[in-house]
Amino acid sequence: MEHLELFFKSIFVDNMVFATFLGMCSYLAVSKKVSTAVGLGAAVIFVMAITVPLNWLLDTYILKDGALAWLGPEYAQYDLSFLSFIMFIATIATMVQLVEIIVEKFSPALYNSLGIFLPLIAVNCAILGGSLFMQSREIQSLGLAFNYGISSGIGWFLAILAIAAIREKIRYSNIPAPLRGLGITFIITGLMAIGFMSFGGMLTGGEAEETTEQTVATVAPSDKDTIEATEDAINLAKNEKEIKE
Repeated sequence: MEHLELFFKSIFVDNMVFATFLGMCSYLAVSKKVSTAVGLGAAVIFVMAITVPLNWLLDTYILKDGALAWLGPEYAQYDLSFLSFIMFIATIATMVQLVEIIVEKFSPALYNSLGIFLPLIAVNCAILGGSLFMQSREIQSLGLAFNYGISSGIGWFLAILAIAAIREKIRYSNIPAPLRGLGITFIITGLMAIGFMSFGGMLTGGEAEETTEQTVATVAPSDKDTIEATEDAINLAKNEKEIKE
């Protein structure tokens, strides 16, 4: 259940583009055609699915305070968390270089259409944000880290795919001159963000139910008697209404 909730929250509620507005440079520049948006989105999914778990391993076993305890008790006092940014960026740059080589080898047309934005994934704040959010959320397992990486990448992919499809359509629409280009794109992005954030109410129902149960469990005995008496009165009124009908 935890994996499923994290998966859907990362895609919709905590979407990298619509919730935190990370990766907007590539989102705006490469979203003019669906074909290039799909290629870049797939590359982002791949990079995030690899880098977030790798950075989780680095953070858990090397960087955190006391993470080097597995080397021996004398290393337990070391705290290398100040190296987090450098190590995370080095991991991301390595993976992006690998993606660039693969895309250039198997899809030269996509490589040429993406242009400078493919190597710029290495400095895409959405990619680094995924690893930093993983660290701040204190994700407890490698499986959850992989889940968060791939779901965050899917969320970014859906965002750029949706705006690319819309921009291809509105190219033939009669848009007021001052809003053409980035103006209408920002307006549509804001409206899409409202739509994505509305999924938050659907994904927090379990938490609200659990909180209600905990509240009822901690009610004083006298309050419980009052609640039970109220429920009995309501049930009695319902029964009387049914008899009259």
